[in-house]
Amino acid sequence: MRRIAPLVLLAAVLAVLVAHGRRSDTATGSGAGALGEARVVRVVDGDTIRVELDGRVERVRYIGIDTPESVKPGTPVQCYAERASAANAALVAGRRVRLVADAERRDRYGRLLAYVYRVPDGAFVNAALVRDGFARTLTIPPNVAHAAQFAGLAGAARSAGRGLWGACAIE
Repeated sequence: MRRIAPLVLLAAVLAVLVAHGRRSDTATGSGAGALGEARVVRVVDGDTIRVELDGRVERVRYIGIDTPESVKPGTPVQCYAERASAANAALVAGRRVRLVADAERRDRYGRLLAYVYRVPDGAFVNAALVRDGFARTLTIPPNVAHAAQFAGLAGAARSAGRGLWGACAIE
């Protein structure tokens, strides 16, 4: 456990440095930018939703966070997975959300990668899940715009024993 804290700090510092030095280029479709507003049509699990966006249904994977697995084929349901999925549903099911991209728009599975904000109140869903202990951080460069923020929220949740940090055996 003591080895993890320096790694989290290093990742946060690296994320800030990379984010500060990165040049966004939304005109060419790369870089950070709004993907638009969408309606959540299904909550898949704690960090994945399906939305109706521009007349089509898209699968959206939240950037920067990871919740315990509940629907991954060949993987047993992990500790706190059902609670994380329920928390995500409470935040966004059937609601309108604003999707914001980082450096990469899609992952290798074709899912949209996004920071998710609830409409109209602007609640930052990714951050709320980390803050309340339903998610850990998952920083995958170059998508690092909120990595330092998420690291701070995760550290506070872990110290307080909130959510999965108090309920699950996590190294």
